This record gives sequence, structure tokens and C-alpha cells, in this order.
Amino acid sequence: MFVLFEEAGKYLGGRVLSEAEASAQVELETGKRVKVKGANIVLRFEKPSPADLIAEARSLAAALDLDLAWEFAPEGEFAFAELAAEYFSEKPSLAQQAAALFALFEAPHYFRRAGKGRFKKAPAEIVQQALAAIEKKKVIQAQIAEWAAQLAEGICPAPVREQLYKILFRPDKNAPEYKAVVDAARATQRPPLDLLERAGAIDSPYQFHWRRFLFENFPKGTGFPALAAPAIVDDLPVAAEVQAFSIDDSQTTEIDDALSVQGLGTGTVTVGIHIAAPALALTPGSAIDNVARARMSTVYMPGYKITMLPDEVVNTYTLLEGGDRPAVSLYARFDEATLELQGTETKLERVPIVANLRHDQLDTVVTQPWLEDASFQSDNTPEAAAKLRAPLSFLFHLAKQLKAQREVVRGKPENFNRPDYNFRLVGNEGEPTGSEQVQISTRQRGAPLDLIVSEAMILANSSWGGWLGELGVPGLYRSQASLAPGIKVRMGTRALPHAGLGVKSYAWSTSPLRRYTDLVNQWQIIAAARHGKTAALAAPFKPKDADLFSILSGFDAAYATYNAYQGGMERFWTLKYLQQQGITELEATVIKDLPNGALVRAETLPLVFPVAGQQERGARLRVKLGEIDEIALDVSGTVLERLDTPKADAALADESDEGDEEEVVAGPIAIAVDLSDSEAAAPENTPA
Repeated sequence: MFVLFEEAGKYLGGRVLSEAEASAQVELETGKRVKVKGANIVLRFEKPSPADLIAEARSLAAALDLDLAWEFAPEGEFAFAELAAEYFSEKPSLAQQAAALFALFEAPHYFRRAGKGRFKKAPAEIVQQALAAIEKKKVIQAQIAEWAAQLAEGICPAPVREQLYKILFRPDKNAPEYKAVVDAARATQRPPLDLLERAGAIDSPYQFHWRRFLFENFPKGTGFPALAAPAIVDDLPVAAEVQAFSIDDSQTTEIDDALSVQGLGTGTVTVGIHIAAPALALTPGSAIDNVARARMSTVYMPGYKITMLPDEVVNTYTLLEGGDRPAVSLYARFDEATLELQGTETKLERVPIVANLRHDQLDTVVTQPWLEDASFQSDNTPEAAAKLRAPLSFLFHLAKQLKAQREVVRGKPENFNRPDYNFRLVGNEGEPTGSEQVQISTRQRGAPLDLIVSEAMILANSSWGGWLGELGVPGLYRSQASLAPGIKVRMGTRALPHAGLGVKSYAWSTSPLRRYTDLVNQWQIIAAARHGKTAALAAPFKPKDADLFSILSGFDAAYATYNAYQGGMERFWTLKYLQQQGITELEATVIKDLPNGALVRAETLPLVFPVAGQQERGARLRVKLGEIDEIALDVSGTVLERLDTPKADAALADESDEGDEEEVVAGPIAIAVDLSDSEAAAPENTPA
């Protein structure tokens, strides 16, 4: 005897080997033996074979008119054999009964299951809704097929183009646009990104990187709501004896910091470090604060930036020359002869800003000889710089001393053996398009004006950080436990040593117009200046404040993302520079071993890239460049010749890189398109 039975949502047939009261031992056509509950058996028969019966029943079920079957079906619960009698004939054949069973079982929108082999008609309105949904699904499937065919032919449908970044990076995997890309990638056996690029979905490599960044970080755009900068209502005293000046590059609009020098020739010199004071007017939780907190920092990239605060707000508090500007000032007193720090004082005041110096215009004038020798003359010295020669000279002398003191603490000198690179997009105004001519210039790290500013800011950040710690006022700190390999800079709310800088504590406080951490710390510093020993009670953020920890983690994530994007865009424009200048060979130094190759750094450009073949670390090479991929930001090289002689100890070559930020190197773009998402089987080894 044969039986037809249900098993795990499927109907199977087999020969009965033995049968008990509530179950049967059944042998399938494959030879496999299974135990079947008696309640799951729906048909018993002697012939034909189960395979023949199921095949014939499937054929009949495919031709069964479900609308007609629904009309004929009895009201209330019924068995499949009852429907077969109504639909086929009064005495339906075994195959007709099985056909009715299969049709009923596979049409849940017409018939509800009410038990093994038993069903109930769905209400008419439910049937109509289900049929409409099925029809809609057919239309969508047809649309997916049409879009997939167009993509395979190298044409990008408009809906796919509009959803490009969502499809690639945050897809709705049920969306037809996403499914069309998956199906087309399978059909053509092309990686999705390559498929879309060939279909013209990507306007340009630059726009791809830019719009991807906006999609992931500024989905609502980079514009600001209409916000008015509140006025500073404090009756601040004017620092009448101060003549402060800032030192920035020409593109800087957020002038956060300025310097002043008083008392030259008196034996005690007071250096003023004056920081723009938006925290005197803005309050935590205000509309402007919410904007700043959402962005966390200004985003920098060659030729453009996305500011943390609206221009109107920045212009209200920036330290623009020609007036008395509200500032939080740190005054540090030094013995003029020994440069020993005698004490510090913090004041809330208005500071006269007499000049906004631009170091890109002064680096060739304000040199070490010009600062150290009063008789040394430079051609075309701007009047503003000439008037400030004595303060600048003292600040340079002091900066060298402060740096030397920090190096004693850190245990080794800071190495500035590589230059900083400046990018200029010729004729660019506003958002770049990616086709601009790019100029890349260098400025050696530790140049006099850079050194003056950096040491003054380190002094302010470490002094204020230590002061907040002494008062028990929490802040946002950067710390590094040691210079041992693998010990990185971390952020926290406690005053801890920063081994890399050689200071006891370090709280970013000198850029409140462009970094949210600095704005937060400025609120805390203002509380300390106003309330002294009771500042912990009055400061906006209290010890162990959950909101402070939230800000810290949010800033850490945003700052890392922004820095990565800036590095990526600098790499993009460096690759563009190679193309524009027709550069096909570079001199480079090996900095790291790779499997079957090495990582090298170009000697005259900000570019790190791999070369084939094992090379000695520290070796200087002439390298021929391969094809540039502007989407992956990738280029590799082939070694033409070695330019130096092998070193006895190549490991020494890495020492100069100690403490550097991680290199920005090209890698595969991680997209979220999964070719196993669709119902069809994906081809093996299909790259993303």
C-alpha cells in the first residue's frame, strides 16, 4: 500500500512497510525510511506509484481555476476531497483528489488551512486584497527584470541612480532598485560597483566620494537653519595694554586664537593666549549648541570645508582684527632671562586684535634668521609683521624652550622630518567639482610660525586641563599612557598624562569655533574663572555626567570619520595631480612590509602606496606607477631601481615615523550589496 502524507509543509508519497495505531513506517522512492504520524496521512492507495500520482496531480492542479474552485467550495470547513467532488466530478479520481489538495494548500489567499487536509474559504474582501497584492508583486518583478536588463546593457535607470548611495551603503534589501542591481550583477557576473560605474550611475569619482560622505554623515544636507548668534551680555573689561595678533593660513575664517606679549625688557614677560569666547553667549541645549553638537567639528578637505557653526555665528565671535573681541585669555608669566614659567592666570575680557597674520604669506619672511637676528632683513616684509617682530622673536625663543622641556618629559625628541602638504584648487570657489587644477605645496613641520602657535596652544591646553583637574571640574581630555608601541591617544574625562606631548594633562580648549570638545571645555573653564574652588558646583557638566560621556563618544566617532574623509580627499587630489602633471615615476621610501611586497611613501608628495616584491625597510626606490583607480583611490607601483645602498640595520628606518597618525592607504570599498540576497543562486567568488 502507498500513502500520501504531509511532512514539514510538503506532500510526499511512499510505500507502507508497517503500521501501528498512530503511525506508519514508510519507505520513500529514494529508499529513505521515515516514521509518519497517522494524522499526517491524507490518502491511501494501491496504484499508481506515488511519483506518478504526484506528477499527474501537479499537472491537474496547475490547470485548476482557483476563482471557480473558490465559488464551488462549500461554506465552512471542508476536506479537499469535498472540493474535488464539487469541481471535477461526483466521484473524483485519486489524481483529482490530490490535485485539489495541492491547489488548496498552495493558495492560502483563497483558502485558509483548518487542519490536515481541511480548509476554509477566505472572505471575499481578503481574496480581492490578496489578488491585488499578487498583481502588484508581478508588476514589481517585471520592473525589477526591466531595470536589471538595462543595467546589464550599460544603462542606469533613473530610480537606481537616485537611490545609488542607499543601495550601496544602507540598502533596503526588499526595494526593487536594490534587487535589480543584485540581479544584474549576477547576470553579468560583474561586481555591483563596477556594474553601476559602467552603467553611468556615478557622475564622477569625486562626486562619488563627496556624495557618499554626505549620504552617511549629512543626510539632510550641509545647510544650517536660520539662527541668530546671541550677543555676549557680560560686561567684560578691555585688556587695554594688550596688542594681540592671530597666525593662521589665508583660508581660515574661524579665527579661534590670538597671542600677545607684554613686558619685554622688564625681566618678566607675560604671554597672552587669547581664545574666541562663543561659550560666553551660547548655552548647552540651545539651538546653536544643538547644531554644533550634531556636527562635532568642522570638516576640512582640499578646496572646501563644512563648518561646525553657521558663518553668521562664526563671524560674531571670531577674533577678527580691528576691534576688541571677547576672549578667554590665559596669561603666562615667564622670567625673561631663563624663560622659567612663574605662574598663569585666566581672564574673561575683551582683547584688542591688531593683526590677523597669514603664515602662507609670511613663511618666507618670518624665518629663523629673521626671528633670531634683529639685524637680519627680509625683502618685502609686511608692515604688520615688521611691527610685531619683537613679540614674534620672543615667542619663537620661548617656543623652542617649551618644546625642549616637553621632549625631556617624553624622553625623546619630536621628529618633524616630513613636510606638511597644502592643496590649492586653482580658480575654485565654493564646492569643488573634481575637475579643478590642483597645486600641491610643502611646508616643513616645525616652521617658526607653526612652532610658535603649536607651543602656545599646547601650553594653554595643558594649563587649563591641569587647572580643571585641580578644581575637580570634569573636561574632555586627550591622554596617552606611554610611547610604547601600540599605545594610542585616547579621550576621557579625567586629567591624565599625554606621553606623546610630554605634558601632565591635555584638554582641547583652543578651537571652540571649530571643535565641539573645545566649546564644552570652554564652558567649564569659564565656570572655573568665575567661581574658583566652587566651580564644580556651577559648571554646566558635573563629575560623572552621562551627557559628557555621550559627547566624548560622539566626538570621537565623528572626528575619526572626518579625518578619514579629509585623508581620502587629499589622496584623491594627489592622484589627480599625478594625472594632471603626467607623472609616471616617483622616488619613494619603504616604510612597511606587505605580503609579496612593500608599502612605500613618496618623497615629494603625500602618497603612500604598495609596490610588488619584498624590499628592505628604509630603502629608497625609483618606482614606476601603475593605473590609477579614482573610485578605489588606488595606485600601485613597480620598482625600477634602488637609489641607496643597503643599511646594516634597516629597523632604524622606522624610528622617524614614531607617533605619526595612521597612513591613508587605498583599500576595497566596503559596500552593503549582498549577491546572496536574491532567490537565485549567486555565482561563486563574485566580488563586491
